Amino acid sequence: MRTALVTGASRGLGAAIAKRLAADGLAVAVNYASSKAGAEQVVAEIREAGGTAEAFRADVTDEEAVPELFATVRGALGPVTVVVANATGPQPTMPADEVTWRDHLDQLEFFVKSPTLLVQAALPDMRAARGGRVIQIGSDVFERSLAGMSAYTAAKGAQWGLTRVWAREFGPDGITVNLVAPGWIPVERHGELTDADLVGYLTDLPLGRIGVPSDVAAAVAYLASEDAAFITGQRLTVNGGHNMD
Repeated sequence: MRTALVTGASRGLGAAIAKRLAADGLAVAVNYASSKAGAEQVVAEIREAGGTAEAFRADVTDEEAVPELFATVRGALGPVTVVVANATGPQPTMPADEVTWRDHLDQLEFFVKSPTLLVQAALPDMRAARGGRVIQIGSDVFERSLAGMSAYTAAKGAQWGLTRVWAREFGPDGITVNLVAPGWIPVERHGELTDADLVGYLTDLPLGRIGVPSDVAAAVAYLASEDAAFITGQRLTVNGGHNMD
């Protein structure tokens, strides 16, 4: 049984991804930073459905915590050969003339530092297994260039750049590296939404419906599967056609 680590998996997209990977037969390490109850609920639902999962607390932006996380997961579920870098922090909107270097660093912590730490910790076991999957969760905001989102967009662009470079570096080891870029997928952190909140966004969606977490989870599951063994360095946008390359 392969083992997957999904960061930020106590709720939202991470929870949906963890459940889908478990349904596909992977043992899933459900990582969380603060919501123990949420992570344990995800684990309980996976187990009730017949899957294998355990919850693991760790700050995935911490240089000491990440290697310890992988060692703990290895002891409980086996070596990690699928990494889904999903964890994120606050994403404030502010005009560019007010953005500080600290604001940029806050985003880079999650979208450059954390993925780097995760990949470095995962490489020994992936290389020993002669293969692995690294899947980053990006955002279509990088293409949409939304006003007030300069720090977030810059970090997401850097994350996409890392994906492409790593795909070249780790390809000889049989490790694929890809990025899934969701559009706006409402989850718990967005609070209660009304039809009025959705109407403007829906107007620009060719498929005519708002996305749901399972849409993103399905894309991640595909890239984690053996069917995607010859796909690397790619960006899969999941947004109902809101923008098209």
